Amino acid sequence: MKKNNRFKWLGIFTSVLAAGVLGSSGAAAQTAFADRPIRIVVPYPAGGTTDLLARAVAPRLGERLGRTVVIDNRPGAGGVIGSQQVAKSPADGHSLVFASIASHGIIPALQTPPPYDPVTDFVPISLVASTPNVLLANTNLPVQNLKELIALAKAKPGTINFGSTSHGGSPHMSGELFKSMAGLDIVHVPYKGGSPMLVDLIGGQVSVGIDNLPSSMAFIKSGKVRALAVTTTKRWPGAPEIPTMAEAGVPGYDVSAWFGLMAPAGTPQPLVDELSRHLMAILRTPEIEKQFFDLGAQPVGDTPAQFKAFIVGERDKWSGVAKSNNIKLN
Repeated sequence: MKKNNRFKWLGIFTSVLAAGVLGSSGAAAQTAFADRPIRIVVPYPAGGTTDLLARAVAPRLGERLGRTVVIDNRPGAGGVIGSQQVAKSPADGHSLVFASIASHGIIPALQTPPPYDPVTDFVPISLVASTPNVLLANTNLPVQNLKELIALAKAKPGTINFGSTSHGGSPHMSGELFKSMAGLDIVHVPYKGGSPMLVDLIGGQVSVGIDNLPSSMAFIKSGKVRALAVTTTKRWPGAPEIPTMAEAGVPGYDVSAWFGLMAPAGTPQPLVDELSRHLMAILRTPEIEKQFFDLGAQPVGDTPAQFKAFIVGERDKWSGVAKSNNIKLN
């Protein structure tokens, strides 16, 4: 009898231990997601900052969920096309959008009526990263710094053009804010993503470009473009030689690009909370911190409620900028 009891308790102990190991080794045993792939729509072309950050996060999220996480690039209209597609997708946690300051901060503030409401048509999951934008110059342009660019633009009004990643994106709005604060007459040339803009900047089709720092970092380091200033109030630690706009000649200038994960409105809160919890854990790993740092981005990670409050603030901020500078997309 005692022998049977001993084996009984040994079996119970073994079952408890096995359950603990399974629970700690991966979230797949506990996840509420269906057994099929999760799609993250990147509403911009491959190779841009949004795409690079999403591809860094996706495989790690898949590992934690025990599910395949695929990236689906759906560029167009400054991020609107891919975002609209996700807003209309089933709210089951399997269709997500890697949102940006442009798609969910600026464009809804510039269009009347807006293509969607970033607060009511989506459920925020987590703010993933923030990064400076960077003002770049073609290496043949006869300027070495921001003050020289301002002087050249004032001497030849209307002759210098600046490329951006899209009409209404954060690089475009960074340029409009630069024009306004420095009192310049320079011409905006929108592109469909950072990669084609950089190709034309290197080739001299545009004199100046504004891009998110991550997608342009390799070109800066290789000397193919000249970095004049970053748009944030502090220099980027990974490129401390690049001054801020405020330091270089435009006092008070400040723009930060941001990126985050969102789901369609109506997505069950348990799924949203699970995604947010895993994302925050991923963004605190040394591997992702280094990978983001090398790209020129800073991992963030916050709760759905914190991200929602942040988006509301961004929408209101850019509405004010659009009105004061009379900028419209339609």
